Amino acid sequence: MTAGVTDEDRADLHVEIGHRLAESGQRYSAVRRQLVDALAGVDRPQSVADLVAAVPELAVSSAYRNLGVLADAGAVTRVATDDDAARFELAEAVTERHHHHMVCTQCGLVLDYDPPAALEAQLAEGLDRVARASGFVPESHRLDLFGHCAGCVD
Repeated sequence: MTAGVTDEDRADLHVEIGHRLAESGQRYSAVRRQLVDALAGVDRPQSVADLVAAVPELAVSSAYRNLGVLADAGAVTRVATDDDAARFELAEAVTERHHHHMVCTQCGLVLDYDPPAALEAQLAEGLDRVARASGFVPESHRLDLFGHCAGCVD
């Protein structure tokens, strides 16, 4: 999901996440709903600081705790970065949007990236071959490209 999510898509998202939380024995609290709304309203993974800025009444400790619950339910994914600040986004399983990331090793910016379909197919096929040659059965993949963003290259 990116900025500009329709009200209907957002309602469907909340229903899906509510089911996932219920299946894991958790409530879909107002705080968790606010975190999901904050993540659904942007087009890139967010740090806890970004989320607290978007939901000012949210304490940092509460953000981490609730993001952990959402991650355990399969609704949120932690994106690996090169710094100590974790970034979070809605999980592909709830957005149905497969994508990859570009991570700036200088400023920590994380951007979503949708490769062309032909490249995605080649990547999936190549990774499948490598995995199966080792007896590994792949379920999905994520490619994170590390380097410098346009703002840090200048």
